Amino acid sequence: MSSPRVAAVFVILLLLLVGASEAAISCSDVVKDLRPCLNYLVNGSGKPPTACCAGVSALASAASSSADKKAACECIKSSAKNINYKADLAKALAQNCGISLPFTVSPNLDCSK
Repeated sequence: MSSPRVAAVFVILLLLLVGASEAAISCSDVVKDLRPCLNYLVNGSGKPPTACCAGVSALASAASSSADKKAACECIKSSAKNINYKADLAKALAQNCGISLPFTVSPNLDCSK
């Protein structure tokens, strides 16, 4: 399984908001928001825990600028390198959290865009 898939899921969520400024979000904030999803993405099945969906929503709200989204994407890609996660859960995370996305989740998502 490829770690870019996890990154792609969260990057798609971050792309919900459009803006332009310097990144105010830190990698530690990103990790804190997504930590409740880790066990689910590695060992889970079915619907993600409420805390996971709350963290994903919090991250999407916190990443209010393009710079924030890019910083969060890079953080997620870096952090996900050593995680053996279930790709199907990562791909469906947004939908399973009740978040409708107008994008296709892809492991080839480029953080620079």
